[in-house]
Amino acid sequence: MDYPDRITPSSDMPGEPLYPSDEPALAPAATDEIIEEPAEQTGSKIGPILYEIVETLLLAVVIWLAVNFTTARYVVEGQSMEPNLHTGQFLIVSRLAYMNIAGVSLGEPLRGDIIVFDFPNNPSDDYVKRIIGLPGETVMIDQDGNIFVDGQLLVEPYLSSEPYGNRIGTWEVPEGSYFVVGDNRNHSSDSRSWGMLAAKYIVGKAWISYWPPQNWGIIPHYEY
Repeated sequence: MDYPDRITPSSDMPGEPLYPSDEPALAPAATDEIIEEPAEQTGSKIGPILYEIVETLLLAVVIWLAVNFTTARYVVEGQSMEPNLHTGQFLIVSRLAYMNIAGVSLGEPLRGDIIVFDFPNNPSDDYVKRIIGLPGETVMIDQDGNIFVDGQLLVEPYLSSEPYGNRIGTWEVPEGSYFVVGDNRNHSSDSRSWGMLAAKYIVGKAWISYWPPQNWGIIPHYEY
């Protein structure tokens, strides 16, 4: 004779009393559950990757524009700035040094600054020289090559011992212009021959030498 499996009444069957059982209730059979990972959605990953690429490119462009807006890079050609700058020397020029932003000047050219500028007689050519005379000053060069500014002898420790030659004279520097010369006075085309340099032609101040390695460093500024 078959006997049914024993069950324990549920409390939600009204009218049926509950009896304690001597035997433990049978636990329900465990059911193994298989959880499958959803298939990778390739399209959902392409979006973030493209976003990262675009973001990186935009950042690179912004940095490139910022660097080129504030600086310029030049290679020295010729010997007009010997013994301080040499042919083949790479320079970073700061455009910010003398920049005027929204009516605010970040600085003015000073005596002793080495600057890069567009040659007034041919703006497609770029020259590098040192500022000697400032607006409103009188510059005089004697037969020994000594420079006097408003009657005061200019001491120039950065020059070589080579004689200057016979380019002598007196020049009045007008407002908005500068008297610039090369450190190699016998081999330089500068204000002694073609006149004053208007401020509008100045590109910036020579700031850093970055090649060749033996010339690495900040380009020194001399106080007079």
